[in-house]
Amino acid sequence: MHRTTRIKITELNPHLMCALCGGYFIDATTIVECLHSFCKTCIVRYLETNKYCPMCDVQVHKTRPLLSIRADKTLQDIVYKLVPGLFKDEMKRRRDFYAAYPVAEVPNGSNEDRGEVCEQDKGNLTDDEIVSLSIEFYEGSREEKKGSVENGDLEKDKRNGLRFLRCPAAMTVMHLAKFLRNKMDVPSKYKVEVLYEDEPLKEYYTLMDIAYIYPWRRNVPLPLKYRVQPACKRLKLGPAAPSEGTNTSGASECESLSDKAHSPATLPATSSSLPSPATPSQGSPSSTTGTA
Repeated sequence: MHRTTRIKITELNPHLMCALCGGYFIDATTIVECLHSFCKTCIVRYLETNKYCPMCDVQVHKTRPLLSIRADKTLQDIVYKLVPGLFKDEMKRRRDFYAAYPVAEVPNGSNEDRGEVCEQDKGNLTDDEIVSLSIEFYEGSREEKKGSVENGDLEKDKRNGLRFLRCPAAMTVMHLAKFLRNKMDVPSKYKVEVLYEDEPLKEYYTLMDIAYIYPWRRNVPLPLKYRVQPACKRLKLGPAAPSEGTNTSGASECESLSDKAHSPATLPATSSSLPSPATPSQGSPSSTTGTA
């Protein structure tokens, strides 16, 4: 049902690269007038001698163009998450620069400006990285708790249900649900659903996707929850077996009853096939014969 499409990073490069230096955005900065983005150092150096956007020639500001640029943290986070190793290399360059030139350090600069932020604190993950997560039973409404588990160990699982796991960042929610199913011996007629807080997660989500989508900063294990619900039953297309002489198949049986009423060849020969007293006769020949 859900199809995952893999896109090469080269297809996204036009949206992630600076037009001035030709590299990936570093400290992405956007011009307010036209919303074109560049590296901070590139656009600051360019605006020292020019007052127009280098891409669309829109006037940035008549006298003080630096007042019309803003740091785009969201775009920079996207670049760091899409380009492997870029954040780590940039932090290393900043640490090396300030180690070589300690006088150039800005007193009010943040830890990221000085290169003192690691990937774990930033929230960036790689496919082969191990993620610590916690899994516990989801305490929903009372109706959701009824019939969620077939055996009687639900209360005991809730009291001692918090578990901790270490899994690869590339592991999907579907694999985690299968692990929980096998661990708890959940029957096949029930489905295991994984949630983040109160929101169900898609089966094709990886732990890396969850870390990027939801506000988790890796200072604690990734908090996940699970619940067990009855699986959706498939409708049977075959005719249902009649019970105690009454019709139970709905519209299809109504159609067959009307066909029998208009077809002389289908008249019942014995009284055993007469409709029950609770069934309306609708003036059919069979009900007339039975009355006689």
